Amino acid sequence: MSARLLCEGRVVIVTGAGRGLGRAHALAYAAEGARLVVNDLGVGLDGTPAADSPARRVAEEIRAAGGEAVAHGGDIATTDGAASLVSAALETYGRLDTLVNNAGFLRDRMLVNLEEDDWDAVMRVHLKGHFLPLRHAAAHWRAEAKAGRAPDARVVNTSSGAGLLGSVGQGNYSAAKAGIVGLTLVAAAEMERYGVQVNAIAPAARTRMTERAFADTMAAPGSGFDAMAPGNVSPLVVWLGSAASAGVTGRVFEAEGGRITVMEGWRPGPSADKGARWTPAEAGAATRELLERSTAPGTVYGAGS
Repeated sequence: MSARLLCEGRVVIVTGAGRGLGRAHALAYAAEGARLVVNDLGVGLDGTPAADSPARRVAEEIRAAGGEAVAHGGDIATTDGAASLVSAALETYGRLDTLVNNAGFLRDRMLVNLEEDDWDAVMRVHLKGHFLPLRHAAAHWRAEAKAGRAPDARVVNTSSGAGLLGSVGQGNYSAAKAGIVGLTLVAAAEMERYGVQVNAIAPAARTRMTERAFADTMAAPGSGFDAMAPGNVSPLVVWLGSAASAGVTGRVFEAEGGRITVMEGWRPGPSADKGARWTPAEAGAATRELLERSTAPGTVYGAGS
């Protein structure tokens, strides 16, 4: 008897699944028996419309391999688009088990050159594009739980090392990805009672967004292990989206090549309490002393380059 596939019977939505990481995630879920809703708006790196339908191509690729998949080309950073995404899963398969929020694009600028439209566009796609699908999926799962059909649901959000440490020239992207971590923590706390686990990954892989910004680092090797292949990240994403990850929620993981790291976020460090109000000079002296006893933060990507 063959072993049961990790996601057999589960219905999975992957946003931004037409290329790169999202495509790798969708294919990996399908290989583990999941039925897919493959979402991609089909736009360029700057968010402008493209002529093709990458979501349809990935869905066809999954079906050609014997899997089940439907394409969704809606804009999940709109209420109607996010609602139709969840409806696509429910109307096609009758259920929804896992949501992988992955959609995103870049408009990189140094802060002094960053226009308001570039800020708003990146916030919209990354942060709002996480919130709205999560909000509609969560509403469905809460209704299921209240009806006595407790879900065993999973959400995997996509942050970034830029969101954890910052990245020079990516103030909008870094802020959006940091916001996704905060959203993940809140969603995990709010949705646990309804049988929903919510985690985030900070992946490093070769995609349309990274192969330009980090061309040397992301280049594929001539032979041997391709550490930056997007498929290296997908096994963790598949496991987090499966029932096998029971009890894991509200966590952030870095995934790169063959390495998985549990990220440990802001925690109280050295502290001083005068028991009364400090003078500015006293506060400064105390802070200097505390900093000497503290661990230095990680280096901002691109700093000094």
